Amino acid sequence: MYAWEGGGPALVQTVDFFTPIVDDPYLYGQIAAANSLSDVYAMGGRPVTALAIAAFPQEGLDTEEIAAIFLGGFDKLREAGVALLGGHTVQDREIKFGYSVTGAVDPTRILTNAGAKVGDRLILTKPLGTGVVGTAIKFGRAPAAVVARVVESMRTLNKAAAEALATMDGVHACTDITGFALAGHGTEMASASGVTLSITAASIPVFEGVLEMVAGNKSGGMSTNREHFGPGVEFGAGISEDLRLLVFDPQTSGGLLFAVDSAQAGKAMGALKRAGVPAMDIGEAVPQGPNPLVFR
Repeated sequence: MYAWEGGGPALVQTVDFFTPIVDDPYLYGQIAAANSLSDVYAMGGRPVTALAIAAFPQEGLDTEEIAAIFLGGFDKLREAGVALLGGHTVQDREIKFGYSVTGAVDPTRILTNAGAKVGDRLILTKPLGTGVVGTAIKFGRAPAAVVARVVESMRTLNKAAAEALATMDGVHACTDITGFALAGHGTEMASASGVTLSITAASIPVFEGVLEMVAGNKSGGMSTNREHFGPGVEFGAGISEDLRLLVFDPQTSGGLLFAVDSAQAGKAMGALKRAGVPAMDIGEAVPQGPNPLVFR
């Protein structure tokens, strides 16, 4: 981050790219762009410019598919009001695509994952389950209706959610829920803030049809997240094994997790609803205990 001499906006910088999560090249490009922009929104910033990062095999992928990937990404950048300045492409055996994004942010209103305070309400803006569905797609086990719901969410920018709360007082912390899953990113927020996040399991939004798919579509990332973050996560009695697994599911273009002053939480939920964001209040920040994350 850099604040211009004499005041003014600060710059935030992020980079993200990944292998295809869907078969459609245009949708893949859109999802990659939405995912790359998410970190800037999570910092309270406004993305301004982007540089494309791409890797394509020398054979087995025709120019129309490559063009569709770039077009999908460009259309999503245009929706976000972001200027594409260029990029860099290399040959690789595995397709990869994403962006390095530069954003602007008010240096007095930068959001990090370290500001959550005891009593804050926790608001999550997208359901969980993209990793499970992505794994199921690879093996042809994903019902079309579930795929459609998840793809629509992944290609949806976090712009509306970020803008809805951008000028609101009482927003103390934010992180986007991506590769480390709700458990990992929640643990990081709790540890950085010196609190414990107490989450009501029944309030966690989950894509319809995904819980039934969890046991048969566990990704390597889910296992890694559980191994790394599991020792610091406490589960209450009565929480199903499928939901316990799902909180470790790595998300692609997941939602934002906000910590909001309890006195402002109702106002925040109202603003998100008016913006068309399917947000849920999933818990609260409580005094720091032996585990950074508690599901009850």
